[in-house]
Amino acid sequence: MDFTTTTGFKIAYDDRAPADYERAILLVHGFASNRDEGWKRTGWYAALERRRFRVVALDQRGHGESGKSHDPADYSRAALAADVVELIDHLAINRVDLFGYSMGARTAAAAALAAPHRFSNLILGGVGDKLLTERSGDRAEIMVQAMLAEDPESITEPFLKSFRQFADEQGEDRQALAAFVQAANPPLDVSGFAALPMPVLAVAGARETNGDPIELAKSFPLGQGVVIPGCDHFSAIPHALTKAAVFDFIDGVLDDPWPG
Repeated sequence: MDFTTTTGFKIAYDDRAPADYERAILLVHGFASNRDEGWKRTGWYAALERRRFRVVALDQRGHGESGKSHDPADYSRAALAADVVELIDHLAINRVDLFGYSMGARTAAAAALAAPHRFSNLILGGVGDKLLTERSGDRAEIMVQAMLAEDPESITEPFLKSFRQFADEQGEDRQALAAFVQAANPPLDVSGFAALPMPVLAVAGARETNGDPIELAKSFPLGQGVVIPGCDHFSAIPHALTKAAVFDFIDGVLDDPWPG
């Protein structure tokens, strides 16, 4: 399925709604991924449906089956956040739980800051307290170089090389991805985190390079943080302990059993 935003972008999405669903959740994938790879293949669709969730997942603009542009101006974080809100408007859903992973966590945080009344819970995966200090343009140029390199073997940094390989495996438009990271985005208004009214979970692997989720969680009035042992940025998302942490958080019974 897809719809067209007020800015003219086609946004592809899935909406899987069991007849007896109890609540809705919107999933926002990470950079160079898409809704199928980021959420369906990693078992989140099935796990959420077993819990009688209505599962909504979009391909962020520039990714998957959504519209693509090679103009960085089309990828402002404000536009990405607006796509999230417009999707739930399109589906006539008043409030959802919102779960973003990695770059998708930044989009989710921006959407929560822009429209806090639309989200019952906010889940930020694959990020930590480095989110509080990152600046516009951090690592953007080297990511652009990784996306546009003629030979991926020329990329020397393993983290960047893994993103390039992932993009190639998904058949993503690498020029669109390069434009995506070149967008002139100001830093997130992390000072606004203190005013967010919803419970917030920050969850990441113990080997996450984006910082400590427990420290990030302290920025929110109702924040909780969980570290998933033995996991890095990529292995945390499909992990059963990540799913357990998310479900315990949504159920309101989270008691961090895996301290960092």
